[in-house]
Amino acid sequence: MPANQHRPLRGGIFSWWRQWSNRESTIAAVILAVLLLTFTLSIISDSRTNTNPISNTDTVSEWVPFTPLSKAQQNTAFCLDGSVPGYHMQRGFGSGSDSWLLHIEGGGWCNTISSCSSRKRTALGSSKYMDHQVQFSGLLSCNPLQNPDFFNWNRVKIRYCDGASFSGHPESEFKNGTKLFFRGQLIWNTLMDELLTIGMSTAKQALLTGCSAGGLATLIHCDDFREIMPKDANVKCLADAGFFLNKKDIAGNHTIEFFYRDVVHLQGVSRSLNKECVARSEPSKCFFPQEFIKSIKTPVFLVNPAYDFWQIRNILVPDASDPNESWRRCRLNIHNCNPELLEVLQGFRNALLKTLIEFQQNEEAGMFINSCFVHCQTWIAETWHSPSSPRINNKTIAESVGDWYFNRKTAKHIDCPFPCNPTCYNLDFGQG
Repeated sequence: MPANQHRPLRGGIFSWWRQWSNRESTIAAVILAVLLLTFTLSIISDSRTNTNPISNTDTVSEWVPFTPLSKAQQNTAFCLDGSVPGYHMQRGFGSGSDSWLLHIEGGGWCNTISSCSSRKRTALGSSKYMDHQVQFSGLLSCNPLQNPDFFNWNRVKIRYCDGASFSGHPESEFKNGTKLFFRGQLIWNTLMDELLTIGMSTAKQALLTGCSAGGLATLIHCDDFREIMPKDANVKCLADAGFFLNKKDIAGNHTIEFFYRDVVHLQGVSRSLNKECVARSEPSKCFFPQEFIKSIKTPVFLVNPAYDFWQIRNILVPDASDPNESWRRCRLNIHNCNPELLEVLQGFRNALLKTLIEFQQNEEAGMFINSCFVHCQTWIAETWHSPSSPRINNKTIAESVGDWYFNRKTAKHIDCPFPCNPTCYNLDFGQG
Protein backbone atom coordinates (compact mmCIF):
# COMPACT_ATOMS: atom_id res chain seq x y z
CA MET A 1 0.00 0.00 0.00
CA PRO A 2 1.52 3.38 -0.98
CA ALA A 3 2.40 5.60 1.95
CA ASN A 4 -0.17 8.22 1.02
CA GLN A 5 -3.06 5.76 0.74
CA HIS A 6 -4.17 5.47 4.34
CA ARG A 7 -7.15 3.19 4.89
CA PRO A 8 -10.37 5.21 5.14
CA LEU A 9 -13.40 4.10 7.13
CA ARG A 10 -16.41 4.60 4.89
CA GLY A 11 -20.08 3.84 4.35
CA GLY A 12 -23.57 5.02 5.32
CA ILE A 13 -23.84 4.30 9.00
CA PHE A 14 -27.53 4.90 9.58
CA SER A 15 -28.74 2.80 6.66
CA TRP A 16 -26.44 -0.09 7.57
CA TRP A 17 -26.97 -0.18 11.33
CA ARG A 18 -29.67 -2.88 11.46
CA GLN A 19 -27.80 -5.12 9.04
CA TRP A 20 -24.43 -5.04 10.74
CA SER A 21 -22.81 -7.82 12.69
CA ASN A 22 -21.89 -7.42 16.36
CA ARG A 23 -18.33 -6.42 15.48
CA GLU A 24 -19.42 -3.89 12.90
CA SER A 25 -22.01 -2.44 15.23
CA THR A 26 -19.25 -1.78 17.72
CA ILE A 27 -17.45 0.40 15.19
CA ALA A 28 -20.73 2.13 14.38
CA ALA A 29 -21.31 2.76 18.07
CA VAL A 30 -18.06 4.71 18.18
CA ILE A 31 -19.21 6.94 15.35
CA LEU A 32 -22.68 7.35 16.86
CA ALA A 33 -21.10 8.35 20.16
CA VAL A 34 -19.07 10.96 18.29
CA LEU A 35 -22.24 12.23 16.63
CA LEU A 36 -23.88 12.61 20.02
CA LEU A 37 -20.77 14.34 21.29
CA THR A 38 -20.82 16.86 18.47
CA PHE A 39 -24.57 17.36 18.80
CA THR A 40 -24.09 18.21 22.46
CA LEU A 41 -21.26 20.65 21.78
CA SER A 42 -23.40 22.33 19.10
CA ILE A 43 -20.39 23.36 17.05
CA ILE A 44 -20.62 20.93 14.16
CA SER A 45 -23.49 21.26 11.69
CA ASP A 46 -22.52 18.51 9.26
CA SER A 47 -23.45 15.18 10.89
CA ARG A 48 -22.68 12.79 8.06
CA THR A 49 -20.40 10.03 9.29
CA ASN A 50 -19.32 6.90 7.50
CA THR A 51 -17.28 3.82 8.16
CA ASN A 52 -15.94 0.86 6.33
CA PRO A 53 -15.71 -1.96 8.88
CA ILE A 54 -12.50 -3.89 8.47
CA SER A 55 -12.85 -7.63 8.04
CA ASN A 56 -11.26 -9.48 10.94
CA THR A 57 -12.48 -13.00 11.61
CA ASP A 58 -10.49 -13.20 14.86
CA THR A 59 -12.50 -10.39 16.44
CA VAL A 60 -14.68 -11.45 19.35
CA SER A 61 -17.25 -9.16 20.95
CA GLU A 62 -19.11 -9.91 24.16
CA TRP A 63 -22.49 -8.58 25.22
CA VAL A 64 -22.44 -7.36 28.81
CA PRO A 65 -25.55 -6.29 30.80
CA PHE A 66 -26.09 -2.90 32.44
CA THR A 67 -25.78 -2.73 36.24
CA PRO A 68 -27.47 0.26 37.94
CA LEU A 69 -25.59 1.80 40.86
CA SER A 70 -27.11 0.22 43.96
CA LYS A 71 -26.75 3.28 46.20
CA ALA A 72 -27.46 5.96 43.62
CA GLN A 73 -30.83 6.86 45.14
CA GLN A 74 -29.42 6.85 48.66
CA ASN A 75 -26.53 9.12 47.65
CA THR A 76 -28.62 11.20 45.20
CA ALA A 77 -26.04 10.33 42.53
CA PHE A 78 -28.16 10.95 39.43
CA CYS A 79 -27.75 11.41 35.70
CA LEU A 80 -28.72 14.81 34.27
CA ASP A 81 -32.39 13.81 34.16
CA GLY A 82 -32.50 12.24 37.64
CA SER A 83 -32.24 8.63 36.47
CA VAL A 84 -29.88 6.09 38.04
CA PRO A 85 -26.40 5.79 36.45
CA GLY A 86 -24.53 2.53 36.13
CA TYR A 87 -21.90 0.38 34.48
CA HIS A 88 -21.23 -2.88 32.65
CA MET A 89 -18.87 -5.41 34.18
CA GLN A 90 -17.22 -8.73 33.37
CA ARG A 91 -15.45 -10.58 36.15
CA GLY A 92 -11.79 -11.44 35.82
CA PHE A 93 -10.51 -14.99 35.89
CA GLY A 94 -7.33 -16.94 36.49
CA SER A 95 -4.29 -14.72 36.98
CA GLY A 96 -6.44 -11.63 36.36
CA SER A 97 -8.89 -12.21 39.22
CA ASP A 98 -7.26 -9.52 41.35
CA SER A 99 -6.70 -7.04 38.52
CA TRP A 100 -9.11 -4.28 37.46
CA LEU A 101 -9.52 -2.26 34.27
CA LEU A 102 -12.04 0.59 34.32
CA HIS A 103 -12.98 2.33 31.07
CA ILE A 104 -14.93 5.61 31.13
CA GLU A 105 -17.24 6.20 28.20
CA GLY A 106 -16.86 9.40 26.18
CA GLY A 107 -19.47 11.76 24.80
CA GLY A 108 -18.65 15.47 25.13
CA TRP A 109 -20.09 18.02 27.54
CA CYS A 110 -23.02 20.40 27.92
CA ASN A 111 -22.39 24.07 28.66
CA THR A 112 -25.87 25.64 28.86
CA ILE A 113 -29.26 24.87 30.37
CA SER A 114 -30.55 24.32 26.85
CA SER A 115 -27.83 21.88 25.78
CA CYS A 116 -28.00 19.96 29.06
CA SER A 117 -31.79 19.76 28.75
CA SER A 118 -31.42 18.33 25.24
CA ARG A 119 -28.74 15.95 26.43
CA LYS A 120 -30.92 14.47 29.17
CA ARG A 121 -33.13 13.03 26.44
CA THR A 122 -30.22 10.88 25.20
CA ALA A 123 -28.08 8.07 26.59
CA LEU A 124 -25.48 10.70 27.46
CA GLY A 125 -27.80 12.27 30.01
CA SER A 126 -30.17 9.52 31.06
CA SER A 127 -29.92 5.81 31.78
CA LYS A 128 -33.46 5.49 30.40
CA TYR A 129 -31.97 5.67 26.92
CA MET A 130 -28.94 3.45 27.53
CA ASP A 131 -28.65 0.01 25.96
CA HIS A 132 -29.35 -2.80 28.40
CA GLN A 133 -26.34 -4.62 26.94
CA VAL A 134 -23.15 -3.37 25.30
CA GLN A 135 -20.32 -5.05 23.49
CA PHE A 136 -16.88 -5.42 25.03
CA SER A 137 -14.06 -5.29 22.51
CA GLY A 138 -10.60 -3.77 22.23
CA LEU A 139 -9.09 -3.20 25.68
CA LEU A 140 -12.32 -4.52 27.26
CA SER A 141 -12.26 -7.82 25.36
CA CYS A 142 -11.82 -11.22 27.02
CA ASN A 143 -10.18 -12.55 23.86
CA PRO A 144 -6.39 -12.88 24.38
CA LEU A 145 -5.82 -12.47 20.63
CA GLN A 146 -7.54 -9.11 20.76
CA ASN A 147 -6.45 -8.03 24.23
CA PRO A 148 -3.26 -9.91 25.16
CA ASP A 149 -2.42 -8.18 28.46
CA PHE A 150 -5.80 -7.43 30.06
CA PHE A 151 -8.18 -10.07 28.68
CA ASN A 152 -8.67 -11.87 32.00
CA TRP A 153 -8.91 -8.83 34.27
CA ASN A 154 -12.08 -7.56 35.89
CA ARG A 155 -13.27 -5.16 33.17
CA VAL A 156 -15.76 -2.34 33.77
CA LYS A 157 -17.31 0.05 31.26
CA ILE A 158 -18.51 3.17 33.10
CA ARG A 159 -21.52 4.87 31.48
CA TYR A 160 -21.33 8.63 31.14
CA CYS A 161 -24.47 10.67 31.81
CA ASP A 162 -23.53 13.86 33.67
CA GLY A 163 -22.14 16.05 30.88
CA ALA A 164 -19.06 17.28 32.76
CA SER A 165 -16.55 14.41 32.85
CA PHE A 166 -17.81 13.20 36.26
CA SER A 167 -16.94 16.53 37.86
CA GLY A 168 -20.19 18.44 38.42
CA HIS A 169 -21.54 19.44 41.85
CA PRO A 170 -25.17 19.84 43.01
CA GLU A 171 -24.50 23.25 44.57
CA SER A 172 -24.54 24.63 41.02
CA GLU A 173 -27.97 23.27 40.16
CA PHE A 174 -30.64 25.81 39.35
CA LYS A 175 -33.46 26.15 41.87
CA ASN A 176 -35.92 27.80 39.49
CA GLY A 177 -37.72 24.67 38.39
CA THR A 178 -35.13 23.53 35.85
CA LYS A 179 -34.89 19.81 36.44
CA LEU A 180 -31.22 19.18 35.81
CA PHE A 181 -28.93 17.25 38.14
CA PHE A 182 -25.25 18.16 38.19
CA ARG A 183 -24.03 15.15 40.16
CA GLY A 184 -20.96 13.96 38.24
CA GLN A 185 -18.65 13.90 41.27
CA LEU A 186 -21.31 12.13 43.36
CA ILE A 187 -21.72 9.53 40.62
CA TRP A 188 -17.97 8.99 40.59
CA ASN A 189 -17.73 8.63 44.37
CA THR A 190 -20.70 6.27 44.54
CA LEU A 191 -19.34 4.15 41.70
CA MET A 192 -15.90 3.85 43.28
CA ASP A 193 -17.45 2.83 46.60
CA GLU A 194 -19.48 0.12 44.90
CA LEU A 195 -16.55 -1.29 42.94
CA LEU A 196 -14.40 -1.34 46.08
CA THR A 197 -17.15 -3.25 47.87
CA ILE A 198 -17.42 -5.92 45.18
CA GLY A 199 -13.71 -6.70 45.00
CA MET A 200 -11.62 -3.77 43.85
CA SER A 201 -10.45 -3.08 47.43
CA THR A 202 -8.11 -6.10 47.19
CA ALA A 203 -6.80 -5.30 43.71
CA LYS A 204 -3.14 -6.02 43.00
CA GLN A 205 -3.23 -4.24 39.65
CA ALA A 206 -5.51 -1.51 38.28
CA LEU A 207 -5.74 0.59 35.14
CA LEU A 208 -8.13 3.54 34.88
CA THR A 209 -8.89 4.38 31.26
CA GLY A 210 -11.30 6.51 29.26
CA CYS A 211 -12.06 7.80 25.78
CA SER A 212 -12.56 11.45 24.78
CA ALA A 213 -14.54 13.16 27.58
CA GLY A 214 -13.91 9.91 29.47
CA GLY A 215 -10.20 10.34 28.79
CA LEU A 216 -10.39 13.80 30.33
CA ALA A 217 -12.26 12.31 33.31
CA THR A 218 -9.47 9.75 33.64
CA LEU A 219 -6.87 12.48 33.96
CA ILE A 220 -9.01 14.53 36.35
CA HIS A 221 -9.61 11.57 38.69
CA CYS A 222 -6.34 9.69 38.20
CA ASP A 223 -4.67 10.58 41.50
CA ASP A 224 -7.93 10.19 43.44
CA PHE A 225 -8.24 6.71 41.96
CA ARG A 226 -4.71 5.91 43.11
CA GLU A 227 -5.60 7.09 46.64
CA ILE A 228 -8.56 4.71 47.08
CA MET A 229 -6.67 1.66 45.84
CA PRO A 230 -4.48 -0.61 48.02
CA LYS A 231 -1.10 1.00 48.65
CA ASP A 232 0.82 -1.96 47.23
CA ALA A 233 -1.25 -2.18 44.03
CA ASN A 234 0.21 -1.26 40.65
CA VAL A 235 -2.10 1.60 39.61
CA LYS A 236 -1.82 3.60 36.39
CA CYS A 237 -4.02 5.69 34.08
CA LEU A 238 -4.58 5.69 30.31
CA ALA A 239 -6.28 8.60 28.53
CA ASP A 240 -7.43 7.93 24.96
CA ALA A 241 -8.11 11.06 22.86
CA GLY A 242 -8.59 13.00 26.08
CA PHE A 243 -5.79 15.54 25.70
CA PHE A 244 -7.75 18.49 24.33
CA LEU A 245 -5.60 21.45 23.33
CA ASN A 246 -6.37 25.01 24.42
CA LYS A 247 -5.72 26.56 21.04
CA LYS A 248 -7.33 29.40 19.10
CA ASP A 249 -9.35 28.47 16.03
CA ILE A 250 -8.32 29.54 12.53
CA ALA A 251 -10.25 32.82 12.96
CA GLY A 252 -8.32 33.68 16.12
CA ASN A 253 -11.22 32.94 18.48
CA HIS A 254 -10.97 31.09 21.80
CA THR A 255 -13.83 28.74 20.89
CA ILE A 256 -12.92 25.74 23.06
CA GLU A 257 -11.67 27.86 25.98
CA PHE A 258 -14.97 29.75 26.16
CA PHE A 259 -16.91 26.50 25.85
CA TYR A 260 -14.97 24.86 28.68
CA ARG A 261 -15.41 27.99 30.80
CA ASP A 262 -19.18 27.67 30.43
CA VAL A 263 -19.12 23.96 31.34
CA VAL A 264 -17.03 24.58 34.46
CA HIS A 265 -19.13 27.51 35.64
CA LEU A 266 -22.50 25.90 34.86
CA GLN A 267 -21.82 22.65 36.69
CA GLY A 268 -19.50 23.84 39.46
CA VAL A 269 -16.64 21.73 38.17
CA SER A 270 -13.84 23.73 39.81
CA ARG A 271 -14.12 21.78 43.10
CA SER A 272 -13.10 18.60 41.26
CA LEU A 273 -10.15 20.07 39.40
CA ASN A 274 -6.49 19.86 40.31
CA LYS A 275 -5.97 22.07 43.36
CA GLU A 276 -2.47 23.17 42.38
CA CYS A 277 -3.76 24.31 39.00
CA VAL A 278 -6.82 26.09 40.39
CA ALA A 279 -4.60 27.94 42.87
CA ARG A 280 -2.60 29.53 40.04
CA SER A 281 -5.10 29.73 37.17
CA GLU A 282 -8.69 30.54 36.30
CA PRO A 283 -10.54 27.26 37.09
CA SER A 284 -11.87 26.68 33.57
CA LYS A 285 -8.30 26.59 32.22
CA CYS A 286 -7.69 23.65 34.57
CA PHE A 287 -10.17 21.62 32.50
CA PHE A 288 -7.39 21.42 29.90
CA PRO A 289 -4.95 18.56 30.61
CA GLN A 290 -1.97 20.63 29.48
CA GLU A 291 -2.50 22.80 32.58
CA PHE A 292 -2.44 20.03 35.18
CA ILE A 293 -0.88 16.88 33.73
CA LYS A 294 2.50 17.73 35.25
CA SER A 295 0.82 17.70 38.68
CA ILE A 296 -0.51 14.13 38.28
CA LYS A 297 1.58 11.85 40.47
CA THR A 298 0.22 8.54 39.14
CA PRO A 299 1.86 7.16 35.95
CA VAL A 300 -0.08 8.20 32.83
CA PHE A 301 -0.17 6.93 29.25
CA LEU A 302 -1.56 9.14 26.47
CA VAL A 303 -3.06 7.73 23.27
CA ASN A 304 -3.77 10.64 20.93
CA PRO A 305 -3.92 11.05 17.16
CA ALA A 306 -1.92 14.06 16.05
CA TYR A 307 -4.76 14.83 13.62
CA ASP A 308 -7.65 14.18 16.00
CA PHE A 309 -10.64 14.76 13.74
CA TRP A 310 -12.82 15.87 16.67
CA GLN A 311 -10.34 18.53 17.72
CA ILE A 312 -9.84 19.67 14.14
CA ARG A 313 -13.59 19.99 13.59
CA ASN A 314 -14.37 21.60 16.95
CA ILE A 315 -11.26 23.37 18.25
CA LEU A 316 -9.20 24.30 15.19
CA VAL A 317 -11.89 24.74 12.52
CA PRO A 318 -15.36 25.04 14.09
CA ASP A 319 -18.14 25.99 11.67
CA ALA A 320 -18.23 29.63 12.79
CA SER A 321 -14.56 30.07 11.90
CA ASP A 322 -15.07 28.97 8.30
CA PRO A 323 -18.04 30.94 6.87
CA ASN A 324 -16.84 30.45 3.29
CA GLU A 325 -16.47 26.68 3.83
CA SER A 326 -12.94 26.69 2.45
CA TRP A 327 -12.14 23.93 4.96
CA ARG A 328 -15.25 21.84 4.37
CA ARG A 329 -13.78 19.04 2.22
CA CYS A 330 -10.58 18.96 4.28
CA ARG A 331 -12.53 18.58 7.53
CA LEU A 332 -14.45 15.67 6.03
CA ASN A 333 -11.42 13.78 4.77
CA ILE A 334 -7.79 14.65 5.48
CA HIS A 335 -6.84 13.43 1.99
CA ASN A 336 -8.85 16.36 0.60
CA CYS A 337 -6.63 18.93 2.31
CA ASN A 338 -4.59 21.04 -0.09
CA PRO A 339 -0.97 21.90 0.81
CA GLU A 340 -1.96 25.20 2.41
CA LEU A 341 -4.55 23.62 4.72
CA LEU A 342 -2.33 20.64 5.44
CA GLU A 343 0.35 23.07 6.60
CA VAL A 344 -2.12 24.41 9.19
CA LEU A 345 -2.84 20.87 10.35
CA GLN A 346 0.88 20.22 10.65
CA GLY A 347 1.04 23.30 12.85
CA PHE A 348 -1.71 21.82 15.04
CA ARG A 349 0.31 18.61 15.35
CA ASN A 350 3.41 20.61 16.23
CA ALA A 351 1.46 22.45 18.93
CA LEU A 352 0.46 19.11 20.47
CA LEU A 353 4.02 17.80 20.43
CA LYS A 354 5.37 21.04 21.90
CA THR A 355 2.80 20.87 24.70
CA LEU A 356 3.89 17.31 25.48
CA ILE A 357 7.66 17.96 25.67
CA GLU A 358 7.73 18.12 29.47
CA PHE A 359 5.39 15.12 29.80
CA GLN A 360 7.66 13.13 27.49
CA GLN A 361 10.58 13.66 29.87
CA ASN A 362 8.71 11.92 32.70
CA GLU A 363 10.26 8.48 33.12
CA GLU A 364 6.95 6.92 34.20
CA ALA A 365 4.98 8.38 31.30
CA GLY A 366 3.95 6.57 28.13
CA MET A 367 2.58 7.84 24.84
CA PHE A 368 1.33 6.72 21.46
CA ILE A 369 0.86 9.75 19.20
CA ASN A 370 0.01 8.50 15.73
CA SER A 371 -0.66 10.48 12.57
CA CYS A 372 -4.20 9.30 11.93
CA PHE A 373 -7.41 11.26 11.23
CA VAL A 374 -9.41 9.52 13.94
CA HIS A 375 -10.50 10.02 17.56
CA CYS A 376 -10.78 7.20 20.15
CA GLN A 377 -8.72 4.09 19.36
CA THR A 378 -8.49 1.83 22.43
CA TRP A 379 -11.88 0.16 22.69
CA ILE A 380 -12.21 -0.96 19.06
CA ALA A 381 -10.47 -4.22 18.15
CA GLU A 382 -9.29 -2.94 14.76
CA THR A 383 -7.39 -0.01 16.22
CA TRP A 384 -6.42 -1.49 19.62
CA HIS A 385 -4.82 -4.77 18.53
CA SER A 386 -5.37 -6.70 15.32
CA PRO A 387 -3.24 -7.80 12.36
CA SER A 388 -4.16 -4.56 10.57
CA SER A 389 -4.01 -2.14 13.53
CA PRO A 390 -2.22 1.21 13.33
CA ARG A 391 1.41 0.86 14.36
CA ILE A 392 4.35 3.01 15.33
CA ASN A 393 7.78 1.36 15.44
CA ASN A 394 5.93 -1.86 14.54
CA LYS A 395 3.97 -1.68 17.82
CA THR A 396 0.19 -1.65 18.15
CA ILE A 397 -1.45 0.54 20.77
CA ALA A 398 -2.15 -2.54 22.90
CA GLU A 399 1.46 -3.70 22.76
CA SER A 400 2.71 -0.21 23.63
CA VAL A 401 0.34 0.13 26.59
CA GLY A 402 1.30 -3.33 27.82
CA ASP A 403 5.03 -2.54 27.59
CA TRP A 404 4.43 0.61 29.64
CA TYR A 405 2.07 -0.84 32.25
CA PHE A 406 4.21 -3.89 33.00
CA ASN A 407 7.51 -1.98 32.67
CA ARG A 408 8.68 -4.28 29.89
CA LYS A 409 10.28 -1.42 27.99
CA THR A 410 10.00 2.30 27.36
CA ALA A 411 6.85 3.12 25.41
CA LYS A 412 7.02 6.65 24.03
CA HIS A 413 6.02 6.44 20.40
CA ILE A 414 5.59 9.52 18.23
CA ASP A 415 4.65 9.05 14.59
CA CYS A 416 6.13 10.88 11.63
CA PRO A 417 3.88 13.56 10.07
CA PHE A 418 0.92 12.73 7.84
CA PRO A 419 0.83 11.06 5.34
CA CYS A 420 3.79 8.85 6.23
CA ASN A 421 2.05 6.02 8.13
CA PRO A 422 0.22 3.55 5.85
CA THR A 423 -1.20 1.61 8.81
CA CYS A 424 -3.56 4.42 9.87
CA TYR A 425 -7.32 4.17 9.89
CA ASN A 426 -8.58 7.55 8.72
CA LEU A 427 -12.19 8.53 9.09
CA ASP A 428 -13.88 9.71 5.92
CA PHE A 429 -17.00 11.85 6.46
CA GLY A 430 -17.43 12.61 2.79
CA GLN A 431 -18.72 9.26 1.51
CA GLY A 432 -22.46 8.62 1.46
